Amino acid sequence: MPTINERVALLRAQLKKNNLDAWIINGTDPHQSEYVAPRWRSREWISGFSGSAGSVLVTANEALLWVDSRYFIQGEEQIAGTEFTLMKLDTPGYPDMNTYLKRKLKAGSRVGIAQESLTISARALYESAWAGSLTLVAMEDILDAIWADRPAVPSTPVIQVADDLAGFSAEQKLAMVRTALGQSGGDWTIIASLDDIAWLTNLRASDVSYNPVFYSYALVGRDKAFLFVDRSRFSDEILAKTEASFAIEPYEKTTKVLAEVIKADDTIYLSPDRISLLIADAMASSHYITGRDFTTDLKASKNETELEGMRRAHLLDGVALVNFLSSLDRVGGTYTEIEIAAMLARERERSSEYLGPSFGPISGWAEHGALPHYSATEESNATVTGDGLLVLDTGGHYQSGMTDVTRTILFGEATEQQRRDYTLVLKGNLALAGCRFPEGTNGYQLDVLARQFLWQEGLAFHHGTGHGIGFRLNVHEGPQSISPRPLAVPLKKGMIISDEPGLYRQGSHGIRIENIVAVQEDVKSEFGQFLSFEVLTICPFERTLIVKELLTETEVAMVDAYHRWVREELKDLVDERALPYLEAATSPL
Repeated sequence: MPTINERVALLRAQLKKNNLDAWIINGTDPHQSEYVAPRWRSREWISGFSGSAGSVLVTANEALLWVDSRYFIQGEEQIAGTEFTLMKLDTPGYPDMNTYLKRKLKAGSRVGIAQESLTISARALYESAWAGSLTLVAMEDILDAIWADRPAVPSTPVIQVADDLAGFSAEQKLAMVRTALGQSGGDWTIIASLDDIAWLTNLRASDVSYNPVFYSYALVGRDKAFLFVDRSRFSDEILAKTEASFAIEPYEKTTKVLAEVIKADDTIYLSPDRISLLIADAMASSHYITGRDFTTDLKASKNETELEGMRRAHLLDGVALVNFLSSLDRVGGTYTEIEIAAMLARERERSSEYLGPSFGPISGWAEHGALPHYSATEESNATVTGDGLLVLDTGGHYQSGMTDVTRTILFGEATEQQRRDYTLVLKGNLALAGCRFPEGTNGYQLDVLARQFLWQEGLAFHHGTGHGIGFRLNVHEGPQSISPRPLAVPLKKGMIISDEPGLYRQGSHGIRIENIVAVQEDVKSEFGQFLSFEVLTICPFERTLIVKELLTETEVAMVDAYHRWVREELKDLVDERALPYLEAATSPL
């Protein structure tokens, strides 16, 4: 197996062969997925960096990796010993990729990228930024020529989500999309987003680790719909039900069928942020109506059946969490980071409704907890013993929904700084969870609520406060979010989102507290309809880390009310051995 530097050398040979001056790897797949199947882990293959976000640039004499603040430490560690240089996004002294290219390459240079991973909107951004000084060359992926054992496109079995769990049948969802399509004036809409297609069809698979999706495209017209996916994935029963709504064509023939079906004068509704040049160039028509996929907004606001299912999933998860937490020896016990994550997984597996983890566990002890996206390996696996904090971020898929929860767990004795840090993070979590806001409010308008108490102390965290959550789908789901990025996406009834402020002291400890909340209708007044959050997560906070004197009377009442609810929900469901822990952990402050 070639080393990282040998792979870079092979790529440079391909640059020369194809008359290119640079090659960009954005690390995604043809569907713009955040997490991808092994076939498209090209960023990791070429650089060794395994994080979920980042961009690679290779030129004739340089190799660079751009990452955001979540991955500064991880990126530096994983490219150590290679010729790659780490570039820090949004950091003084580090130009972004476009600026770097314009500085380093002479006018007229040719910059290549795989057309299957380049979206319509991304091409426009590159070309606008370069202003004609460089030429973008979208083409077949030249890594195919050097990645000898590149994995195939996955084809795992498809399963059906029952209509009584999904709330609507695939036929009903298809009708919703067609209604929106008619209102837009389009003849067809092409959908590439894998979780959107899974939601639309009520189908799931396991092509991507933790994300129950299947590689496919969907083409919906006013009278006909196509699903591009391998038929061999289906049982006879599921195939017959799916074919009642969709004509099924092979995934590898997507571009061929699009070329045959789409006519030159057809109008196509599509998301330029999702559709690649591979797909766009296959269609005879370029009469586009652009916007977010209809399915993205439809699935973001959960129906009542989905909401009830998510509540059920969080109840089952709460049972597992409390049984797990009660089993830990916080004073004299000795564990490893991986062992602790496995202990919680075994508790979840006790439920007959549990389907598997919703993402890879983050189990970070002491200084590892200061890495927001740390993932323990056999080499890094720290021993959890003595005094310190463990950040444990995990989640589960259940038949009725999905969970994502983070708790910071104290072992031994806490320092004054750790307790103060924890309490400031908790205050932010409570402030966001308890807010009431007018309809039409965007997530970024609420973000400061979770950060205010840290800022007042000269402290901060640099990740988003909240990400959307899918229903038995992806743990990260748009379009909603709560972060400093000014995304004009109003929070709407039924949206589910995380509330997870944190604080990370490099080389010392990390803290994150994450609850999942659902947007619900609240009061209506002469000033309009107001919304608020329903907390779904059912698990005690780390009571021994809370400095009561730093909380207001209202905040103390919020913690006590939450703990009363947790205790009442779980006391008849957890193991008998867990009851003393539950009583102590939820006792009034």
